[in-house]
Amino acid sequence: MVSESIRNQFVEFIALQGFDDKYIDRQEEKRILEVGVKNDISVGDSLALIREIAAEKGLVIERDVEDKAKAVLENAVADGKIIKKEFEEAFAVFKTACKGKIPDPEIKQRLKQMMETNGWQASGLFGIKWYTTI
Repeated sequence: MVSESIRNQFVEFIALQGFDDKYIDRQEEKRILEVGVKNDISVGDSLALIREIAAEKGLVIERDVEDKAKAVLENAVADGKIIKKEFEEAFAVFKTACKGKIPDPEIKQRLKQMMETNGWQASGLFGIKWYTTI
């Protein structure tokens, strides 16, 4: 069991990571988890605290943003293919959820990477130029 003072310090550390930009990227999240482990707080408990503090302080967690966009793509994929309109829907979800913390070209790159990682291909009535230009 972790002492209340260590837990409180850890909560403050989480809030500090998102203090300047209201955004917890993957590197900050990893650093938080490492500090949690060093203080005998399990990864699961640390993740729960990150989400709790993010909700309280209005912080954005990069992992959650990516998960939301991936869910849109997963719901859209048909026969292993995604059309431009569905890609743009995922882009809009990502852009809104990240609150402008990630530039548009990087969002598109991340979505393209998600597609490639999952074996989803671009499709379209008028070709896939929209995809290849990313």
